[in-house]
Amino acid sequence: MLVKTKAIVISALKFQEKSLIVKCFTLSDGIKSYFVRDAFSSRKTSQKIAYFQPLTMLEIEAIHKNKGTLEQLKEIKINTPFQTIHSDIVKSTMALFLSEMLHHAIHEEEKNESLFYFLESAFDWFDHHDEITNFHLIFLLETTKYLGFYPDISEVKFPFFEMKEGIFCPFHSLTSLTEHETQLFKKLLDLKFENNQKTFHVTERQIVLKILIEYYSLHLDGFKKPKSLEVLKEVFL
Repeated sequence: MLVKTKAIVISALKFQEKSLIVKCFTLSDGIKSYFVRDAFSSRKTSQKIAYFQPLTMLEIEAIHKNKGTLEQLKEIKINTPFQTIHSDIVKSTMALFLSEMLHHAIHEEEKNESLFYFLESAFDWFDHHDEITNFHLIFLLETTKYLGFYPDISEVKFPFFEMKEGIFCPFHSLTSLTEHETQLFKKLLDLKFENNQKTFHVTERQIVLKILIEYYSLHLDGFKKPKSLEVLKEVFL
């Protein structure tokens, strides 16, 4: 089936000497993986390696056989050229980390338009703003709305957040945050991208990020801690 769709690059894995296996989140079909032959070739090709940097937003024409195998790209172009994400060291490091989180978090080969449009608008905001200190924290929390495990805030007045159940409770348990951690988590729940990005100091930001990664781990089967986390800490935290 020939499909024309928007797509967001989630990951790109080098295959042999010149090719790539590229995982995209598409508007039409959710997650799809494509074989890009000669991506590193010196000859002119429409499938340039620059197209497959983390979070790049594309318009593609592809053949989807929908048999669980690698699909084939026919035409590719940049949908929204980023101005800063791939040239700013802090943003590019954060983009690598977020793409790895999404790689481990999204697996379904099915349409999820609301998630796609959220990602599209979030990365556009990220590209056009300089104060992005808490962007990754807000982004990861907001993404849980579309993955099905956003925290239940109906009892947010309680002092402990129970990670496994995703609820606030009056008593501490083995899988709940401490009272201090819960206060930091509540602070994150109130944030939007446009809020003051200096809400947390460095140590608090590290704690909140650790909480979010653990929260993803508890709610997503097979979720793996991103390898790029240590790089993010070195460059940014």
